[in-house]
Parts: sequence; structure tokens; C-alpha cells
Amino acid sequence: MHAIILSAGQGSRLAPLTATTPKCLIGFHCRTLLEWQVAALTAAGVEKLTVVTGFEGGQVRDRLAAAGLGRVATLHNPFYRIADNISSVWLARAALGEGDAIILNGDTLLGPTLIAQAMAGATLPVSVTTAVKPGYDADDMKVTLAEGRITAVSKKLPPGETDAESIGMLVFRGLGGALFADTIDAVISREGGTGNYYLSAVAELALTGVVGATDVTGHDSAEVDFPADLAAARALTARWGDEAWAQPPRRSATS
Repeated sequence: MHAIILSAGQGSRLAPLTATTPKCLIGFHCRTLLEWQVAALTAAGVEKLTVVTGFEGGQVRDRLAAAGLGRVATLHNPFYRIADNISSVWLARAALGEGDAIILNGDTLLGPTLIAQAMAGATLPVSVTTAVKPGYDADDMKVTLAEGRITAVSKKLPPGETDAESIGMLVFRGLGGALFADTIDAVISREGGTGNYYLSAVAELALTGVVGATDVTGHDSAEVDFPADLAAARALTARWGDEAWAQPPRRSATS
């Protein structure tokens, strides 16, 4: 399984915290958001990781090296200021054709149990990891479900058509990654295509019946997007801090 973490954005809504530091390097309980993601994915059994960088990409690469995570590859997105996150997926599309894969938003904290459940529940070519909550706001990426399949994905879904929200993780099985990559290529090639979220490609694929949903309601997760999200993220990572999977990698005496 190859996980691609989309960490190109600055996170301007978290300014001034992100004025000179990318969102993925915000510290939570002595580790960065990105390090928490790498630790959780590794603990869940993901063998290969690639981080798509953008704003202050050099800082991200330096932090990965300093944390002993040199095995994590990076791919720089030079278009992060002028295109939406579809551009990061487009740059990483070759990896999606190599077999089973994950796409994870760079602002989402997830525990390994949630990730393992998302991988286990991914039976269709493309699977959206979802959660149900009492109410949804305008910034939530909402989904409509029918018999375990996604039929619509949009932030603009009305309450009557909203069954859950995407929590920022996709899982691809078999030819699903290649199918998604082809759809990303088609969407981004259209007039104005670079202004789309990558989930617009999921919305198109959903019309063909190949997109499933894996419900992870009740599992630990936190999105870090607004200042109000920081307290919940700090509390969650503090709770994770003593768990075995969350310990930093041991480094040799020569490293």
C-alpha cells in the first residue's frame, strides 16, 4: 500500500501560525502534524509513503530528515498557489497506477485503528472514508450514500441529501487508482480544471457505481483547518502520546 499525503498548502486560515511555516509542520504534543500522519500510516501497515509539498517545501524535507523519516519520499508541487489540491494529485498520478494506494489530506489527524478499518473496508475500486455527525457545516465535504456506495460528493449538498462527510482519506484497490488518475487527468485538462478539488473526480466516478464508502464514525480523527480546531487536535495527540505506535523512530548512534 502506497500512501500519498497532500501537504502542499500553506494553511492561511491558521495565520499567523502558518505565516512562515506550512500547516503540516504545526507542532502537536512534541511532534508535527505530518509526523503524526506518518506514524499512524506506518503503524497501520502502509509500506510506502510520499508527501506532496508546496509552501516551504524545503522545511518539510528538512523536518522529515531530522525526524529520521528519510524513507518518506517527497514530490514538490510548484503550482500550489495557483491551483487547488487537484494539482497535487495530478502530480502524483503515476503512483496511483502502481496498485493499492491511499490519498490523505495533509490537515487530517487519524489513528492507525481508523486507517486499518478504512483499508479493510475498501472493497470497491475507490473508497471514501466517511463519518456521520449530528450536523454539517458549509466547509464539510458531504456525501450521499445508496447501498454502501457514494452517489454524490459536494460541499453544497443540502441537508436532505447529506448522509455523511468525507474525512479526507481515499483508498484505492486494484485498478481503482489508475481509474482515478485517468479521471483526474480529464478533469484538470478542462477549462478551469485546476480550480477543482480532487474530490470532483470522485464525484464523476461515483456516477459509474465504482465508489464505495467506509464508515469510521467513532474513531479518533481531527481536521486542522481553522484556529478553533487546534485545541481538539492538541487534546487528541496528547491522548495518543503514550501509545506504542506513536513513539518516535529509534535512531542509530551514527545517524
